Amino acid sequence: MLKFFTSNKHTPRWIVLTIDLAASVMSIVFAFLLRFNFDLTNEYFDRIWQIIILVFVTRLIVFLLTHSYAGIIRFTGTKDAIRIILVITYTNAIYIAINYSSFFFAHQKYIIPFSVILIDYFVSIFLLTGFRLFVKTVYYEANNLFKEEKRVVILGINEDAVTTKRVLTRDPKIKYKVEAFIDPYGTGKKKQLDGIKFYKLSELESVFKKSDIYELILSDKSISTLQKQKVIDLCFEYDVNVLTLPDAKDWINGELTYRQIRKINIEDLLEREPIKLDEKQIKKDILNKTILVTGAAGSIGSEIVFQLTRFQPKMIIVLDQAESPLYNLELELKEKYGFHNYEIIIGDVTNPVRMQKVFETFKPDTIYHAAAYKHVPMMENNPSEALRVNISGTKIIADTALAFNAAKFVMISTDKAVNPTNVMGASKRIAEIYIQTLQQQNKTAFVTTRFGNVLGSNGSVIPRFTQQIEEGGPVTVTHPEITRYFMNIPEACQLVLQAGALGKGGEIFIFDMGKSFKIVNLAKKMIQLSGLKLGTDINLKFTGLRPGEKLYEELLADKENTLPTVHKKIMIAKTRQYPADEVIAQTEQLISVLKNHDNFEIVGLMKQIIPEFISKNSVYETLDK
Repeated sequence: MLKFFTSNKHTPRWIVLTIDLAASVMSIVFAFLLRFNFDLTNEYFDRIWQIIILVFVTRLIVFLLTHSYAGIIRFTGTKDAIRIILVITYTNAIYIAINYSSFFFAHQKYIIPFSVILIDYFVSIFLLTGFRLFVKTVYYEANNLFKEEKRVVILGINEDAVTTKRVLTRDPKIKYKVEAFIDPYGTGKKKQLDGIKFYKLSELESVFKKSDIYELILSDKSISTLQKQKVIDLCFEYDVNVLTLPDAKDWINGELTYRQIRKINIEDLLEREPIKLDEKQIKKDILNKTILVTGAAGSIGSEIVFQLTRFQPKMIIVLDQAESPLYNLELELKEKYGFHNYEIIIGDVTNPVRMQKVFETFKPDTIYHAAAYKHVPMMENNPSEALRVNISGTKIIADTALAFNAAKFVMISTDKAVNPTNVMGASKRIAEIYIQTLQQQNKTAFVTTRFGNVLGSNGSVIPRFTQQIEEGGPVTVTHPEITRYFMNIPEACQLVLQAGALGKGGEIFIFDMGKSFKIVNLAKKMIQLSGLKLGTDINLKFTGLRPGEKLYEELLADKENTLPTVHKKIMIAKTRQYPADEVIAQTEQLISVLKNHDNFEIVGLMKQIIPEFISKNSVYETLDK
């Protein structure tokens, strides 16, 4: 008997159909007995078999037409219950129609009393859904008898927490026991939720000590970032796995399944308080405008494109030289965002003829310039490419925007432009200076946004660590003291849009990057999240600073300070002004040597333009002597 309930084979449909028909017959008989106080009159006693046959045939036809018996019973859910209710409604409506036909066109009598039809309606629903739920419950309980119990704590006392608990108890593969709910708001009273005790957040450690907890699931999305980080650190200390729920909008068909409960990732650990945008101001800046995004297939560019769709631009010109990523971006715009007011342009920002044609054709109002080379070691070995793309490419786009009287030009820069120690940072700083100089011509508003490392972007440290962990290590870090500021991609792009809307021209906006993180600690946490133990399952290796790499990044230069804006996370860097003629002449001279591909000549001229550019861990240190 137990083997029958624990089998993974599906119950044959004919058996389910037979049971449903038997339940229907039982229901109509019970309805008659209940209606007449278990004392049938002779009139109905003589006709009960005719009525049973009528019910049997009617239900059989409707069951066959609707396939109400076709579902897998152990997965019975809300939709199955609704289907049963509809089927019973159809059949009982047929009884009513037969009653009226009999009364008006035959015997002037009702075949089945209306009160019996009403009782049968509710009894049938109860029996058919009850049978399914009974089998489902027995199946899960029987399957859980011989499984190892895994104890779980759920952080939250909201509806999502209760839903999570019920999803866990229904999981067919693992026997979960929800040990406790944790109240993140600390009522101080030990109450029960869905039959399970809940405790204050301050009591979480005592729950860990008292019980061998396997997992903690974060079900309450409203808890503060600080609370979440403290909980995760405590879980690491007690070797408890941490999971989180997807957003409710991402639940499949509005229902949560166990497969959707995912492991927490490193972005969750570095998460900061959500940014509050002035969406009215951003929409005013973008609504019905033609927007050009360069480098649109990259991590930052693509996210800017996606976020722009919310603000109803007239057209987004999506420009990049990478064919396949552009194709993927186009699919996502159509399928995920349902956005169609765009034009895909394959082109290189360093091609002035191509860029001229783009501006002639579309006449963009606003340009978000995200096209750039960003990898420090790669640019240290290839200064001519940093000059060609980051400086010359920016100059071409900025000059063309000015020539076509674009309203605004927003450049994406980096914290590596501050007191640069590498070619990449220096190239971005020269680009910043050049577009600030163009602002003096007062036609187009030239704005710069400067921020740090972006989590999960192409080539960033997070995907690299993930790959190394999957391959069994070692996880490589350049230096035990190296630190970086981090933002996630959506956060960075939100601030770019907000700064773009705030900019009047000439500003370098810097973002509140929060605290900097030690990269070695980041690596250790990622190893913990993967379920491995450092030194036992996987090793950590220090490889030495790469060419041009700093230990610490800065958002402001020594001679810069900031002015506040209306947005608390965005500030304006007060920078020195450069003579326009001098900057333009130096930039053109620098670009003119590109044809020689002489790395030392290029870097030497960069250092003349930016005296604070002091190379570190680089062959170009000889130029600083």
